[in-house]
Amino acid sequence: QVQFVESGGGLAQPGGSLRLSCVASESISSLYVMDWYRQAPGNQRELVASITSFGNIVYADSVKGRFTISRDGAKNTIYLQMNSLKPEDTAVYLCNARSGLRYKSTLGSWGQGTQVTVSS
Repeated sequence: QVQFVESGGGLAQPGGSLRLSCVASESISSLYVMDWYRQAPGNQRELVASITSFGNIVYADSVKGRFTISRDGAKNTIYLQMNSLKPEDTAVYLCNARSGLRYKSTLGSWGQGTQVTVSS
């Protein structure tokens, strides 16, 4: 089962930026959809952004216009550039993969994620 390691989180002020990375244990060229999720305490895991191997991108309404997802197949890595951060973006951010945009089940095991805290 493919595994992921997330990094890049930290403390940011409202309006600030962070860039998250997610490295897969195998080539992501075979992983049709790569996703970023987030989970805040007491909340369900939320799908934040998705990118397909063809470059199709989908964002949750809550991050549209502020977050940018990208993928680098040569590095087996996806990124999440987060700008104009808000306190409500505070959560643990995780990545995973799916077979298609209409599939809910994930292909890999869940990593520990990376904590993002937005606070002044």
